[in-house]
Amino acid sequence: MERMDTHRPPHVYLDDMRYFITAGTFGKKYLWNTKAKLNRLAFLLREISGRYNINLYAWVILPNHYHLLLKTSYGKDLVKFFRKLHSDSANYLNQLENTPSQQVWYQYWDRCIRNEKDFWARFNYIHQNAVKHSWAEKMGCYEFSSYKEYLEKNGTEWMMNCFEQYPIIDFTREQDNF
Repeated sequence: MERMDTHRPPHVYLDDMRYFITAGTFGKKYLWNTKAKLNRLAFLLREISGRYNINLYAWVILPNHYHLLLKTSYGKDLVKFFRKLHSDSANYLNQLENTPSQQVWYQYWDRCIRNEKDFWARFNYIHQNAVKHSWAEKMGCYEFSSYKEYLEKNGTEWMMNCFEQYPIIDFTREQDNF
């Protein structure tokens, strides 16, 4: 186990580990508030995760936060991944809006996945998050999520079975208030 930063609580970086990640914008502002901005952030997420050999199992991007379910081969690469993702996305946003010194991201929170039940419950939580926050009426209506990829690949019955077998748990802390 290696600690590489001063985040409180400290991040834990383990090799071959699955993580549930939440990252929020600074001041919980709705900075990713257009389709073009969300598309760019989704592109960066995919591109940079590939660069750092991070397997994205599930993801959702909302205007003021995102959630990821991922696996990294090398725990220390998570630091590099988030530094690059947050830096590149902030640079994009600040150039677009001509706000060169605007802080875009506040921080990210991580949790190691404990078992299969934990994995699938968080998988479901991610896919219903846009509905939870009223950005969509149904999961299939929100395009900045991996939900449609799984639906196309595995079908409706498989997705509904996931939701029945692993009920959604609200992992958001009250003070997060996304």
